[in-house]
Amino acid sequence: MQHNSSIPANIGALLLVLSLVFSAMASGQDAELIPMWDASVESNTAHIDHSAWQDILDAYLITDHPSGINRFDYASLKANQADRKKLGGYLQSLSEIDPRSYARDEQMAYWINLYNALTVFVIVPRFPVDSIKDIKSGLIDFGPWNLELFPLQGEKLTLNQIEHGILRPIWQDPRIHYAVNCASLGCPNLAAKAYRSENLEEMLEAGARDYINHPRGAQVVGDELLISSIYDWFKADFGSSDNMVLAHLAKYAKPELKAMLAKFDDFDDDYDWRINSPETNSSE
Repeated sequence: MQHNSSIPANIGALLLVLSLVFSAMASGQDAELIPMWDASVESNTAHIDHSAWQDILDAYLITDHPSGINRFDYASLKANQADRKKLGGYLQSLSEIDPRSYARDEQMAYWINLYNALTVFVIVPRFPVDSIKDIKSGLIDFGPWNLELFPLQGEKLTLNQIEHGILRPIWQDPRIHYAVNCASLGCPNLAAKAYRSENLEEMLEAGARDYINHPRGAQVVGDELLISSIYDWFKADFGSSDNMVLAHLAKYAKPELKAMLAKFDDFDDDYDWRINSPETNSSE
C-alpha cells in the first residue's frame, strides 16, 4: 500500500482558514460603524455620573510604578466584595442610559469609561491570568473581546463593538487608542481619572504624549526604530502610511525623541500582552 504523507485537502483548507483568521486578528480590526449608535442630542447639557468608576480607580490603580506603566490591583479588587458590587452597580447604571440622548463629548466619555470598566469587570473574577488573551471568546478567539457582555437598548455589546463599531468610526480620532485600555503592559495607561466631557480633550492629549514618550510607544534599539504594534494594527487611523505614523509620533514626541524619529523612514513594531497587574515584572 502506498502512503501519502501530504495533508488531506479538508485539513489543509481548515489550516488555511485558521491561518487567515489569526492573521486578521494580529493585524487589528477595521472600524465599521454600527448605525444605531450614530445619533446624539447636542442640546443636552446633562452629565453622566462616573463617580463610582472614579472610586474604583482611586482605590486600585497604581500610578507610581517604577516602570512608568500604570498597574491595576485585580487581586485586591477580587477580594473586596463591596467594591466588586460597586463596579457591577456602575455598569448597571450605564446599561440603563441611552447614550444617544447625550451630546457627542458626553457620549465619548461614556463609551471610553464603559470599555475600561468592562475590561476590569471581565478580568477580576478570572484573576490571576498571565494575559487578557487567556480569557477566550470562543474556540479560535483569543481574549474576551467578542463576548456579549453589555446589555444596552435591546442589544448585547462586545468590547470589539464598542471600540471598532462605535468609538473609532463615529469619532475618527486616533487618540482613542490611548484611552481604551486592554489590561496589558504594552497598552497605553489606564487613566487615573474617569473621562468626562469637560476633561476629554486634555486627557486624550495627555494619553498620546505619555504613551509616545514611553519606550513601549517608541524607542530606538540599536539602529532600528521600535514602536508599538498599535501603529501597525491600526495604521489606517494614524494616516495609512509609515510616514504618517512617524508624523503622528513626532507631533507628541519630546525634543530628544523627535530628533531621533527624524532619522527614520520605517520601523519595526512590538507589543507586550502580559497583564498590567503589580505582580507582573517589567524590564522597562
